[in-house]
Amino acid sequence: MPTKDSLKQQVQEAILACQDKQAAELTILELEKGSGAFTDYFVMCSGTNPRQIQAIADAVDERLERLGMRVTHREGYKQAEWVLLDYVDFVVHIFSEKARQFYDLERLWKSATRIEAAEFMAKPRKRTSKTKAETTGDVGGGVVHKPARRKKA
Repeated sequence: MPTKDSLKQQVQEAILACQDKQAAELTILELEKGSGAFTDYFVMCSGTNPRQIQAIADAVDERLERLGMRVTHREGYKQAEWVLLDYVDFVVHIFSEKARQFYDLERLWKSATRIEAAEFMAKPRKRTSKTKAETTGDVGGGVVHKPARRKKA
């Protein structure tokens, strides 16, 4: 089982592959542990035609193979209406617009946390260390601070 950071990196690589092939409506569902889900994430996107759907699937596959990951199960590639790529800890779903509306996984997994791709790709903010005054609660402390003087040129 990958670490949380390596799993996030793998999902990010799948997202980048989808974006490289101009996938539409890219969404990530983080599935709840107690929901009976068989995976941690769904990466979902749409393609406009069978050729683009297959190109997206190929790009995801190639990009993740470079990380040493192999798809454990693939479905729907020939028909290219709904391609499913199962990487165990996350599953990539690539839909035609019609199939995505029909199956509506977002509704079926409504208990999942929906994350936009840009939000998932964002780097976590670094915590700044607090000053001694902030940790003791003595911010300001009733002391009047004079503004710094500027040096004359």
